[in-house]
Amino acid sequence: MSITTAAAPNSQYAPSRVPLMGWLAVVSVMMGIFAIVTTEILPIGLLTSIGSDFTVSDGMAGLMMTMPGFLAAAAAPLVTAATARFDRRLMLCVFMLLLVLANFLATAAPDYWLVLVSRIMVGITIGGFWPIGAGLAGRLVPPAFVGRATAVIFSAVPLGSVLGVPVGTLIGHFAGWRTALNVMGVLAAGVLVMLFVFVPSLPPVQSTRLSVLGSMLRSAGTRFALLLTFLMVMAHFATYTYVTPFLEQVTHVSGGLITTFLLLYGAAGILGNFLGGAWVARYPRSVFGLAAGLIAASTLLLPVLGRWNAGAVVLLIVWGIAYGAVPVASQTWFSKAAPHTPEAASVLFTASFQATISAGALTGGVILDRTSPSTVMLLGGCTAVLMLLVMGARSVERLTGPHSAERSRTRE
Repeated sequence: MSITTAAAPNSQYAPSRVPLMGWLAVVSVMMGIFAIVTTEILPIGLLTSIGSDFTVSDGMAGLMMTMPGFLAAAAAPLVTAATARFDRRLMLCVFMLLLVLANFLATAAPDYWLVLVSRIMVGITIGGFWPIGAGLAGRLVPPAFVGRATAVIFSAVPLGSVLGVPVGTLIGHFAGWRTALNVMGVLAAGVLVMLFVFVPSLPPVQSTRLSVLGSMLRSAGTRFALLLTFLMVMAHFATYTYVTPFLEQVTHVSGGLITTFLLLYGAAGILGNFLGGAWVARYPRSVFGLAAGLIAASTLLLPVLGRWNAGAVVLLIVWGIAYGAVPVASQTWFSKAAPHTPEAASVLFTASFQATISAGALTGGVILDRTSPSTVMLLGGCTAVLMLLVMGARSVERLTGPHSAERSRTRE
């Protein structure tokens, strides 16, 4: 059995396709990932309004963040393997249709359990669409433009992460959370049309055996990448998922001002993404470590300085810059750990990242229901500090242990 991915050699590019159509296909895939990422994290900004509508606690409402990640983690290898023989364009359209239905189901849901069903559908979409779409650049544009096209596709991640929540929160604040999800359903429907019109037929052409994932997990470099990703994403999503309750209960800001705060966080995240992307290829350890340090400082200081609007804004901006660099740093670390199996590395990155998003949201929700938003922030900050300690210990081992130079070349 094998995982067939969308990645293909550059020679698979169809010379007969005009460059404009190739770039429209790239933008279509990028918009698909943008719609998926935004739909996944949108409940962060709508958490309290959805919870109050169905009379569930903030921690229970956090299940909307927990379920998609766990489903995506399972779907990344399984769904990709199950659809290995199907045209990749067809599968992209099928998964985008599933996202359309998920958003409209949540919009019409009379009970909270139907909202959770829609989030299961979102999780399957993430796990199916992402491993296929992430490697399509080489089949859509000429070889000379593959790097640029890949950057365009991956730009959807920070754009969805840092703009989706505040914009969706703004719509939800003025028109209600159901309207916000309706807008996402319409956006996903538009992307479905774009994928159908602009993406060419893409028969599966490259396979990666499932056993490759097992061999990757036996690599010390891959295991270390998994540990760092787990700690960093856990620290972020255990806290950021519940930033709205914190701003309401501790900072005491209104709904409209919360949207402004999140927009500033989003703008800072875009800056962090570009800064991290510029440096991560040469200095992955430094970028990851600096991001962890800034997130630790922000979350640990929020219960103290976040009682005032100015303090909360400054710390959210620092937090946004830091997290903007995290996805690209994590993915780069996985790629360096498995340079000869990039497709398998993409599947493993997707599965681990999504599983930890869910674990973080679930852990933060349990803590929130039993303590307070400030406690959630403090524990998340401690998790980020733990990641720094792990990185420091690894650095000492590399510098002082036997054959340190060789290990630094082969593991990192």
